[in-house]
Amino acid sequence: MLSIGPHEAPLTMESAMSNSINTNIGAMAAMGALRGVGQQLQTSQKQVQTGYRVADAMDDASTFTVAQGIRGNLQAFTAVSNSLTNGTGLGAVTEAALTGISNIVGNLQAKISQLADGSIGNDQRTIYAADFGAMTNQISIFIAQANYNGVNLLSNNSAARTFLADTSAATIAVASRSSVSTAFTAFGATSVSSATAATAALTSLTTFRSAVSAALGGNAADSRTLRLQANLLNAIVDSTTQGLGAVIDADIGKASAVTQSRQVQQQLAVQQLSVANQQPQLILGIVR
Repeated sequence: MLSIGPHEAPLTMESAMSNSINTNIGAMAAMGALRGVGQQLQTSQKQVQTGYRVADAMDDASTFTVAQGIRGNLQAFTAVSNSLTNGTGLGAVTEAALTGISNIVGNLQAKISQLADGSIGNDQRTIYAADFGAMTNQISIFIAQANYNGVNLLSNNSAARTFLADTSAATIAVASRSSVSTAFTAFGATSVSSATAATAALTSLTTFRSAVSAALGGNAADSRTLRLQANLLNAIVDSTTQGLGAVIDADIGKASAVTQSRQVQQQLAVQQLSVANQQPQLILGIVR
């Protein structure tokens, strides 16, 4: 028989046989606890590794479906944002070119006024005319270089461009500014070879100046609309991203603490299983 200590109750055949040799109830309970802790440990470890509380449909099918819908919206917002970025870029390039042209127009007025002075000599007129030619050539360069992603709103026969405003495919139009090229072509045909011709050129310059000023104002309005829409879209994207995070992101600190707790529980469950598996040996000891 098994030895019994001074403070231990004697182990009888009846108490030992409560652990069946066919079904170890204690071991089964320990295995159930071990499986449960293992599943919980896998869940917390997955959260720590992925950073998501809901990483896939297995974690939470309904929440994952909602998250996928939000992700789809964010992808659509990205497409809209790219379109608005192209629009603001085109507007900025066009504005830079128009501003440069506007600055030259002011200098041209002064130069043509000098050429309209009938008292200047031929040598001086030649110098002024060369300066006039250099400035008009610079305007041609500004118009040609007002190109963004293959689009030039200042060129002759250019068309208005539309850009996405939201995910419902609404658009914002940016008008063509080809009137600048048309007015410049008419102005460039004027002569400043004499005081009389230069005086007539001043009238043509006034028409060109009006076209440039109108284009500047219109382009500024279109660009402002694009920028405001882009700012609104960015705010929507930020809020949507935060909402998505609230739905699926894991609390990493909490998940790490839970993981450590589950690891301790797993170790205790293993020890419990080991003890339960040793109990049937008592029956064999009694039999022997």
